[in-house]
Amino acid sequence: MATELVAPPTPAVAGGLSPGLVRERVDAALAAFLAAKTDSAPDACLPPLVTLLRDFLRGGKRLRPLFCHCGWLAGGGDPGAEQPVVVGAALELFHAFALVHDDVMDASDLRRGRPTVHRALAARYDGTGGERAAERFGTSGAILLGDLCLVWSDELLAAVEVEGGRRRAVRRLVDTMRTELVAGQYLDLAGTIGSDGDELRRAWRVVRLKTARYTVELPLRIGAVLSGASARVLNACGAYGRPVGEAFQLRDDLLGVFGDPAVTGKPALDDLREGKRTVLMALARRHATAAQRAIITALHGKPDLDHDEADRLRAVLRDTGAVTRVEELIENRARQALAVLASAAIAPQVKPRLAELVVSATTRTR
Repeated sequence: MATELVAPPTPAVAGGLSPGLVRERVDAALAAFLAAKTDSAPDACLPPLVTLLRDFLRGGKRLRPLFCHCGWLAGGGDPGAEQPVVVGAALELFHAFALVHDDVMDASDLRRGRPTVHRALAARYDGTGGERAAERFGTSGAILLGDLCLVWSDELLAAVEVEGGRRRAVRRLVDTMRTELVAGQYLDLAGTIGSDGDELRRAWRVVRLKTARYTVELPLRIGAVLSGASARVLNACGAYGRPVGEAFQLRDDLLGVFGDPAVTGKPALDDLREGKRTVLMALARRHATAAQRAIITALHGKPDLDHDEADRLRAVLRDTGAVTRVEELIENRARQALAVLASAAIAPQVKPRLAELVVSATTRTR
């Protein structure tokens, strides 16, 4: 197995590897792993699923592998080493598991501009029972493929060659990340049928559990632990990662409502039709007039919301000041993370890379 997972050697650059080269190495590790799975498939039904997974993985941002690699460098790890690449590939497979299941729960049609896994599988159905049977086949198949991603993520983690104490510490962080993600996903799911208590507080809980720590802080800490980083480095990873992760999700909430589908790769109305209880929506409700609140109540979460109604809802979000407030929250968190970097006890050569990731994570358009 180990020979199949070795990432190709790449030249070092200032601060370690460039983001593009990190992505290339992670993609190469994933390609080698999936090719091995195709070659060793126990049945002919599996290779087409592997092909579907390979297509689904194409075009991802690879943020978690990037932050994992930065954590590795922050702790003094060798820029050309294999370990953070393979762990990054494992994180990417776990992310695929989460996305495939999330798309099923949200009944989403598109992901990265292409049909979601359950829609792609439904389109391939050639049995009896019509559209309903095709949809059931697609949903069931997507759940299985997501499960397979989770299993294979563990397999990749187990293949990493690292000292036993570090392996156990990485495993604990990965287990924490997975548990928190499920908790955040459940809160998000339950939020569409009602809210317990303060809606804004609940929205922040979802941000921190489902995205903030999962996207930035924990991958960064996993990479740092993998390299044997000190407690001071791990603390700096947390102080930097939390605000960046929160800002990333706040930007995602804005893109879910105001983003260009041609750029985001997702339909423009999904978040509004699903009634996502985001910080953006909670701030709008908190500062809305009675008339504005009535519009939010009538339109947010309306399953057949049309584009004109969506524009009315977007206007309310702007007029309540919610959009401006969220932009300010993003900017404040970006400044906080950059301030942490200025005095953080991490390898100085990785600081410019982490500063660049603050900008890309908080000003992105997709």
